[in-house]
Amino acid sequence: MSTSNTDTDAAAAPETFEYRAEMKQLLHLIVHSLYTHEEIFLRELISNASDALNKVRFRLLTDRDIVDADAEQRIDIALNEKERTLTVTDTGIGMTREDLIERIGTVASSGTLAFVEELRKKKDGPLNAELIGQFGVGFYAAFMVADRIEIRTRNADSDSTPLLWTSDGTGSYTIEESDRTARGTEITLFLKEDKDDFAKKWRIQSIIRKYSNFVDFPIHVDGEKVNTVAALWHRPKSELTEEELAEFYKFISADSEEPLGHLHLAIEGVVAFRALLFVPKKAPQGMFREDFEHGLHLYSSKVFIQDDCRSLLPEYLRFVRGVVDTSDLPLNVSREATQHSPVMAKIRKTLVSKLLGTLAEWAADEDQERFQTFTREFGPLFKSGLSSEFEHRDELMELIRFESTHGEAGDMTSLAAYVDRMQEGQKAIYYILGDNRPALERHPSLEYFRANDIEVLLMTDPVDAFIVPSIPKYKAIELTSIEKSDLKLDDKKKKGGLSKKEAGKLIDRIKSVLGDRVEDVQPSERLVDSVATLVTGKAGMDAQMERMMRMMDENFTSSKKVLEVNMRHPLMKNLAALRAEPFREKDVELAIEQIFAGAELIEGTLESPETLVSRMTDLLVRATTPDEAADAGA
Repeated sequence: MSTSNTDTDAAAAPETFEYRAEMKQLLHLIVHSLYTHEEIFLRELISNASDALNKVRFRLLTDRDIVDADAEQRIDIALNEKERTLTVTDTGIGMTREDLIERIGTVASSGTLAFVEELRKKKDGPLNAELIGQFGVGFYAAFMVADRIEIRTRNADSDSTPLLWTSDGTGSYTIEESDRTARGTEITLFLKEDKDDFAKKWRIQSIIRKYSNFVDFPIHVDGEKVNTVAALWHRPKSELTEEELAEFYKFISADSEEPLGHLHLAIEGVVAFRALLFVPKKAPQGMFREDFEHGLHLYSSKVFIQDDCRSLLPEYLRFVRGVVDTSDLPLNVSREATQHSPVMAKIRKTLVSKLLGTLAEWAADEDQERFQTFTREFGPLFKSGLSSEFEHRDELMELIRFESTHGEAGDMTSLAAYVDRMQEGQKAIYYILGDNRPALERHPSLEYFRANDIEVLLMTDPVDAFIVPSIPKYKAIELTSIEKSDLKLDDKKKKGGLSKKEAGKLIDRIKSVLGDRVEDVQPSERLVDSVATLVTGKAGMDAQMERMMRMMDENFTSSKKVLEVNMRHPLMKNLAALRAEPFREKDVELAIEQIFAGAELIEGTLESPETLVSRMTDLLVRATTPDEAADAGA
């Protein structure tokens, strides 16, 4: 750096230092590459003040021979709307002339060129988070709102000289002696004309509550203390009360109810961090929307970095609320930087593991209301993790729940409990997908399983259709849809069916009537009371999955289904007999069409209810026609 002042009395006149880097270019990059919101400047200034207070607090542990050793450790913000000024004052360690040059004037160092070049290289990629702290450009965010800044400071050393630093953020800054006597630093921003709202008390208070509410020193705005909530996650678990935790949860979540449960972490190791996480009692509105805000706030040494921190938890846990605080992550405002940080990846891994462990503890007692509430409120979203989470899939498999034919409506069971109840010789976990339990309980495909007392999982959450392909097996036992055509069943109760020859002829007739509307026609082993049902072919989608695909894509074309017919049903026996009476051929054809339409109706794929009703009327007319008239008609 160069000094342009030529006054012989250097102590009396200010020294002027020229910036070696192009300050305007740097400020432009700060505004457009680092900071999303202008209000971030206040967070940076408060963070610096907090650092200075932490340093003097540490020094006072062993050295009280400093300026104002008994001064209260605090941060004060004074506002003047008329003059458009904002002043941040702390009673921290203060700065020397060298500090002002090397720390505040870091932009004057040759390293700034490397910083600028790095920003240029990262224009279309994630910014290296380490650079922001390394080059100390956070202070210069204040020039987004101020056209001039003055710093009055005095270092804690008893023989220190108070100094005044001044700059307009363009090409230079000056340093001279000041009349400040107190220890610490006072930074005054002379706000730009269109930034006068930063001189309003309510505005500054709201920024502090958002970004710096948990700084470990009192912050006063025009004499009024603002940060009233303590950083609970830095206190030992034994010191926290349920009342404090509930109030803190309500504060960060804007929820009126107490949380369902919480997790308090203090991790030391390769990455050190503290966390206080909460599971809400009720699912937040809009939880399934893509723009739903994640509930974790990220802090660095009690200084707010960002909310809606999507890097800390996977999507299936986005309902969790809370705070994560680490000193291993430099202060920065780039979301891209946090997303690609190895520190964040390690924290995320630990958080997921700890949360799943906590949920497993809740689930250990199946009668525990807390886990039942969790499943009821968050089960559909939580289960979606099976299609994306590979590292913790085994844990997720133990925690997901479904209704089943074993329990009453609303009762949920785990896969482990299902396996424990499996019949001797049963080789599969059976399930059926559908819109709701009552509809599934009436489904023809369930008849065999009900008759043989075999439990079936009733999957009614829309997400179930997507996750089932992710869990083909549980503990080496296959999950099998009871709607699949290749289902192998051993029905000990079948009796009184058509002979194989009669059944073959009737199936051929059904195929000739339905043609290419079905993939195949087969005799059914799963039907007991119903005459027919449509099932999925070997390579086809479940009916529920097809319904969802149609909702997402109006041009989606469903695959052809296999029609299974119950050869023990009286109707099929009657049709087989009618085939021997040529004049009743029309009745046989109408009955086959009606059987197929009825199966489509149950399946939810019937396209023309009017045709079904018209055909049914025709059948009723023919069935109620007196024998004499029928004979005459023949």
